[in-house]
Amino acid sequence: MNRTWRDYIALCKPKVVALIVFTAIIGMLLATPGMVPLDVLVLGSLGIGGASAAGAAINHLADRRIDALMARTSHRPLPSGKVDTVSAAIFATVLCIVSVAILAWGVNRLTAGLTFASMVGYAVIYSLFLKRATPQNIVIGGAAGAMPPVLGWSAVTGEVDPHALLLFLIIFAWTPPHFWALAIHRHREYADADIPMLPVTHGVDFTRLHVLLYTVILFVVSLLPFATRMSGVIYLIGATVLGAGFLAYALALYRRRDKRLPMRTFGYSIHYLLGIFGALLLDHYARLW
Repeated sequence: MNRTWRDYIALCKPKVVALIVFTAIIGMLLATPGMVPLDVLVLGSLGIGGASAAGAAINHLADRRIDALMARTSHRPLPSGKVDTVSAAIFATVLCIVSVAILAWGVNRLTAGLTFASMVGYAVIYSLFLKRATPQNIVIGGAAGAMPPVLGWSAVTGEVDPHALLLFLIIFAWTPPHFWALAIHRHREYADADIPMLPVTHGVDFTRLHVLLYTVILFVVSLLPFATRMSGVIYLIGATVLGAGFLAYALALYRRRDKRLPMRTFGYSIHYLLGIFGALLLDHYARLW
């Protein structure tokens, strides 16, 4: 079998891992008034990113039958035959062991343990069980995906701070409207693959309503850093503007039947998360200066 390094990189879902590492680094920077120690920044990013990549590879293994049935994922390394299951399993296992070891001996054991638990939550609990068991899979499984800023924070401080949990809540509330927008666009493929995503089990209109409701929840949750004085006015302005934009997309998705809106909402949700964490960082250093 002709395997290339690009095929193994594709197993890692590099765009997802990049977003995870970004939010983890923001967590590190917010955890300290000064600069993050270079060794923690580098080793923490490598460990958290590597474990996330290992979880992504395990997800590919778990979903290889489903991926082969869906146009969006049929080109992935396993269903396309570019990488075999044994090689993918070995790759994921080695990557997991090395990443957790980097965190345990180069950062701290709390971060290593939390990172490993998050990877198991996504790669095993969500991918193997929740995804196939309940239409609330993305809500419950979203807890694992919301952990990166907590991991980044604990890498610097060696503890789980209440402010880090606010960052967790933002991503946790963001995950359902983000993913359900995509699920609306791909609901027929999920139905063909027999995956009980919300638009398959309860209909597209029901899912549109829940995208709107969770976006409202997200807007409220995003104001908590300001309400608790973790962040200041710069963040408040950014969170309000970005949240208003997300609400506008969610409301349009609920009211209109434009086939382009689900993916536009999905695309905006990614920019929203980048923007909200960028606003947190900008506010953090502006207040220090």
